[in-house]
Amino acid sequence: MDIQKNWIEEEKSWYVTLSGEVDIYNAPQLKETLLAVIDLNEGNMIIDCKDLAYIDSTGLGVLISLLKRVKEYDGSITITELKPYIGKIFTITGLDKVFNIQTQR
Repeated sequence: MDIQKNWIEEEKSWYVTLSGEVDIYNAPQLKETLLAVIDLNEGNMIIDCKDLAYIDSTGLGVLISLLKRVKEYDGSITITELKPYIGKIFTITGLDKVFNIQTQR
């Protein structure tokens, strides 16, 4: 898993790019990293998953805990460029109703 993050002051938003796989082994690192950036600057988060190949339930749990934190200050999370097979996981779990999700075509 690789995490790239960039704060855009004018938009008050974090742009995060995830690549590789998010699983039980690296989900704690993802959680620590994303919560730390929110502590630096409270803002919306746009997560680009164009290069995300896999996410398991622990990764989904990280995104849910991040959403709870962002909602504390009325922020939002948008997940973009989800591959269709990963998008299905969000649909099956009902998380497509919780996150603003944009899948790849």
